Amino acid sequence: MNQEAETTRKFLELVPEDKYDWKPHPKSMSLKQLASHVAELPGWASMTLTTDELDFENNPYTLPPVENNAGLLAFFEQSLANGRKELEKATDADLLPNWTLRSGKDIYSTTSKGEVIRMSLNQTTHHRAQLGVYLRLLNVPIPGSYGPSADELGM
Repeated sequence: MNQEAETTRKFLELVPEDKYDWKPHPKSMSLKQLASHVAELPGWASMTLTTDELDFENNPYTLPPVENNAGLLAFFEQSLANGRKELEKATDADLLPNWTLRSGKDIYSTTSKGEVIRMSLNQTTHHRAQLGVYLRLLNVPIPGSYGPSADELGM
């Protein structure tokens, strides 16, 4: 989580505030929605360890209002701190109970809490890469994730 946070922070710092409403396609999330989702993902470890489910029907999905990059980064740092805190005190036994993602009676998945946390870490890299594509399409030089990017190499 800590290693991925370093890279994620670099990407979030580059999000152009004047393009928050931009979408590469009508079906895509806006840049602001995507960046906010990337910022919230470390907090899923905390949510998973302190609850048994997320029911969208009874708990509509909303992100906190983010109006600028300072707010976006503060949201990320709080999500990271919350996720890290719960992970640091979790035991192996805490990772075993099932956790459910649903919307009312429609169950999307039921897996162990450990598996949900693993998935949220994978979602971080997935959506961060998606954010990199958005940034590239907006001509924003992107940082490397697991080595230097073409921008960092001057290519």
